[in-house]
Amino acid sequence: MAKVPSSVIAAGGLVGGYGVARWTRKRQLGGAVLAVAGAAAAQQWRRQAGGAAAGALTVAYVAAFAGSHPLAKKVGAWPSVFGVAGAVALASWAVADRRA
Repeated sequence: MAKVPSSVIAAGGLVGGYGVARWTRKRQLGGAVLAVAGAAAAQQWRRQAGGAAAGALTVAYVAAFAGSHPLAKKVGAWPSVFGVAGAVALASWAVADRRA
């Protein structure tokens, strides 16, 4: 089975978490998707790039989630989520996936 890049897991967690929360109208369920994907990505980041990089990328993941809320007021919900997911994916690729 092919390994899924951590950049895809992280971006998928942000997009999937929002999508699940929106479509089910259960924010906690979306939060669970966000948390599970974040934990999976963090494990991969640690294996590929070390603890310090994993910590920094985890902070970026949480900051992207938090930052998407005020950004959504300016550009809309989906553009905001896709924007922050893309930024996290790019950072993840640059720090961890590109080395693999």
